[in-house]
Amino acid sequence: MASASRLLPPFPPPAAPTSRHTTLRAVPRSCSLAIPSLRCRASAPAAVDAGAPLLLEDRAGAVSIREFVTLDELHAAVRLRVRTFYEYARGTVGAEDHRKGLAEREYEALQNRISGNMINFRRVSCINGTVPMLPSLMSAEELCSTCKFVEDGEERIVVGSLDLNQCLWLPDELTGKRPGVTESSHTRAYLSNVCVAKELQRCGLGYALVDKSKKLARQWA
Repeated sequence: MASASRLLPPFPPPAAPTSRHTTLRAVPRSCSLAIPSLRCRASAPAAVDAGAPLLLEDRAGAVSIREFVTLDELHAAVRLRVRTFYEYARGTVGAEDHRKGLAEREYEALQNRISGNMINFRRVSCINGTVPMLPSLMSAEELCSTCKFVEDGEERIVVGSLDLNQCLWLPDELTGKRPGVTESSHTRAYLSNVCVAKELQRCGLGYALVDKSKKLARQWA
């Protein structure tokens, strides 16, 4: 399904993007979802295998799951998405320029959605998972350099991101009767651009991002 919220390539990318949209329905406040705790424990950089997921130190408050705060953080989130959704063969000519073009276009499109300049989007929020520049991340040099931003003098890395969208209709959806949903409903929401850095997958970050988006969606309802 094509979507206005997907990354918009300036020309056909070397590899097809992998992006999914998930529709959220109104959830009763009494319902709850068990979210596993983020697994954070000490790990020396030298002990991290190139193909193994990284582990975060056991540092209180190391992982922050929240709505974006600064434009610098928003830029970093967009760069993480481009890094996650598009892969290039080693030595691909023009790959870096293509990444920059994708990031610029998605950043502009995301700003338009958040600021309310796109008519069918009533409200949009970018939710990120960020961590400080920890010693255990030193082995992920490319992730740190690509997805880094500075906040209050501290260097942080965006390691997970998604968009929560409240809209009048889903982009390119088929029109018609939908069981249980009235045409006047303005509480529909869906998730887009859901991603977690490959170095930190299977650590509970995805669950935490979705849980945060559900709580925010209930506040919007």
